[in-house]
Amino acid sequence: MQLVNSLHFNNLRGDLLGGLTAAIVALPLALAFGVSSGAGAITGLYGAIFVGFFAALCGGTPSQITGPTGPMTVLMATVFTTLLADNPDAGLEMAFTVVMLGGIFQILFGVLQLGKYIVLIPYAVISGFMSGVGVIIIIIQIGPFLGHPASASVAQSIKKIPEFLINLNPAAVGLGILTIVILLFTPRKVTAIIPSPLLALLTGTLISVFFLSDSNLILIGEIPTGLPKLHLPVFTFNQLQNMLVDGLVLGTLGSIDSLLTSLVADNITRSNHDSDHELIGQGIGNIMSGLFGGLPGAGATMRTVVNVHAGGKTPLSGIVHSIILLLILLWAGKLTEAIPQAILAGILLKVGVDIIDWGFLKRAHNLSLKAAGIMYSVLILTVFVNLVTAVAVGIFIANLLTVKRLSDMQINDIKAIVEPNDEIPLRDQEKQLLKECRGHLLLLHLGGPMSFGAAKALSRHMGMVQQYDVLILDLSDVSYLGITMSLALENMVTEASRKHREVFIVGASGGVKTRLGKLKIWNFVPRQNLVGTRIKALQQTLNLLVERKI
Repeated sequence: MQLVNSLHFNNLRGDLLGGLTAAIVALPLALAFGVSSGAGAITGLYGAIFVGFFAALCGGTPSQITGPTGPMTVLMATVFTTLLADNPDAGLEMAFTVVMLGGIFQILFGVLQLGKYIVLIPYAVISGFMSGVGVIIIIIQIGPFLGHPASASVAQSIKKIPEFLINLNPAAVGLGILTIVILLFTPRKVTAIIPSPLLALLTGTLISVFFLSDSNLILIGEIPTGLPKLHLPVFTFNQLQNMLVDGLVLGTLGSIDSLLTSLVADNITRSNHDSDHELIGQGIGNIMSGLFGGLPGAGATMRTVVNVHAGGKTPLSGIVHSIILLLILLWAGKLTEAIPQAILAGILLKVGVDIIDWGFLKRAHNLSLKAAGIMYSVLILTVFVNLVTAVAVGIFIANLLTVKRLSDMQINDIKAIVEPNDEIPLRDQEKQLLKECRGHLLLLHLGGPMSFGAAKALSRHMGMVQQYDVLILDLSDVSYLGITMSLALENMVTEASRKHREVFIVGASGGVKTRLGKLKIWNFVPRQNLVGTRIKALQQTLNLLVERKI
């Protein structure tokens, strides 16, 4: 597998412009996500720089821009809070170790070629999870929007809302509202020159510096300049299991987030990304970000779309985006210290609202009450329990309902026939032969894939077998035979043999025949009773009945 992601310089002008535009959009978001995580604005910048650079260089989606995202930041805020509470001295280093573990899991996903499976999560689960993340961002940013420090959790933020409202800072609220107004109503002609998040950041900061210097605004504060220091992995054996779980969730979430953005990039650029290659690139980026004290990142949809529309087509645009952010960090970091957190809160409130899947929320109950129930359950669990439980419960319930639905379909494909009817299409000759058997024959027709869901239904027909002299198992329309269903068939055949009933098996071929052969089912079925068509089985049955004078 190649290490460098289709890097070339045939689109130099477009990639430089795309990277510059993406960096301008990414700057305020990186700062905001850093502050929201609880680890400081600088961690957001480090994450955008390191994950953005290495994911672009080593990934599988040429035009994708990678950096801190809402879902990843929400999860990391929980990781930071938990590890710092349990390990005040080493908690921060352990949290960055979790970022590295997430990257390792992503590389593992890519090496095992799991990319095509990771996005096979039911949409109702993804929708509920993303909407839940949006709600979390909104709730957590209420405090900073009203001029107070951010709370560490949703529960704390909700409890403090009355206090926030009673003691709100008018200047902070004014800046927050101004930020939202700029984000919502800036004309497209203006945003084509300067993105609205950056315009809001510059406008609000200048107003606060020149007109609101005595308003007790909470600022980002001092940001380190220069290159970041190395954060080597730190863990304790008591915390290792929890760290591995957090790393797995982080890696899975980042993979889903990135691959969904890759699909968006494909639709815009009319290209095809390499999912497994992309996961390896994302993993390398997150390992490097954790090593240098940055937030984890994933493919960022808005930044990717901005990059493509500005002309970025190759990995060079993502690399340029990271280099520009690095230059800002090295030589312009001091300028960001005066940014009020209320402005970042306004930006993140808009992000939270945008993340919520309003389209599905409005239509879910009309499309499917079960899907709506899953979506709302995942949303509530995401907000009030945790992300891991929400996704796990959502996937479990969704898969359970899917298995039930598929089982019902498979059960309907098992037909017990004694007299000619319309349940399965029979030729005239087959119908005539079936009539001549005069009810001494039970024909069981199976169709489509037969998995464990249909095994119980087959077992219900077990009692019918002893009522007839001949059993024909028609497998000619079976495309797949699962282990449980194979064992159920074996049980039926052996039981019929024990009751001295004649058994015919029709149309077993390919994988179905191989599976039955491995169970040695032929020990109970004479070779002459393994036939290729129903007509042949019916003819042999009729001859047998005549011979035995039944």
